[in-house]
Amino acid sequence: MLNELETLSQNIGRLVAINERHLQARHALEEQLAQLRAENEVARAELALLREERNTLQAERDALSAKIDDAQVRLNAILEKLPRAKGQYEPDSQLDLLASSQQEDEEHGESNRHGENA
Repeated sequence: MLNELETLSQNIGRLVAINERHLQARHALEEQLAQLRAENEVARAELALLREERNTLQAERDALSAKIDDAQVRLNAILEKLPRAKGQYEPDSQLDLLASSQQEDEEHGESNRHGENA
């Protein structure tokens, strides 16, 4: 019976030691969980700020896009009101080419008449 009590005492000692290790591990895990929860809250707060900043930037982008569209409409209206001047690199219009070819024909006709009269 004494052996049984001693074995029982040793088993109880082992259970107490195992229980102590489990408690320490549990406390460590609880601390780790608390830290992770705090980090999670910080991350959520940062996410909320980033979303707010994103929404602000999108609103600014949309406003600028609207201003650009408005400016483009105004610019086109102004350009339509301006007289059309022929640029240095723009080709002559077909009407201009037709008028110049008629002038050349008339000049050639007059030079041929002068040559016949001479």
